Amino acid sequence: MARTQLPLDRDAIKRVIPHREPFLLLDRVVELEAGVRAVAEKDVRAEDWWFPGHFPDRPIMPGVMQVEALAQTAAVCAMAMPEFQGGMGLFAGIDEIRFKRIVVPGETLRLEAVMLKLHRAFGRAKVTASVNGEVSTEGEILFVLQKEKK
Repeated sequence: MARTQLPLDRDAIKRVIPHREPFLLLDRVVELEAGVRAVAEKDVRAEDWWFPGHFPDRPIMPGVMQVEALAQTAAVCAMAMPEFQGGMGLFAGIDEIRFKRIVVPGETLRLEAVMLKLHRAFGRAKVTASVNGEVSTEGEILFVLQKEKK
């Protein structure tokens, strides 16, 4: 799956990564070069499950949820490669993550993952989340990939 029909909708994303509702945070993948780079989008909605508690009077998308959405974007990028299809990606580390802008309901979060290293079952990706060109979150994530169990 080096290149594929884009955009990928939620059903197509579910064929690549194992995440499911309510924890699937990507609405679509708009750019994908397997093992190299992926760009996804998350429509931030007032009914997203975390807003009643974060915060009732001023809903803000938690930074940790942005990092998870970025990790899912990196997982799509890596797991679109034939050798990892049907497997699972797991966090191995989070480096130099910085939060630069709040994200609120009604905005679309653009999520980009660029592979810095992808060797065997270990990867490192530069990740950036933004809204209308303004960076909200950026840093690097490390992950391991487990191949499908036969």
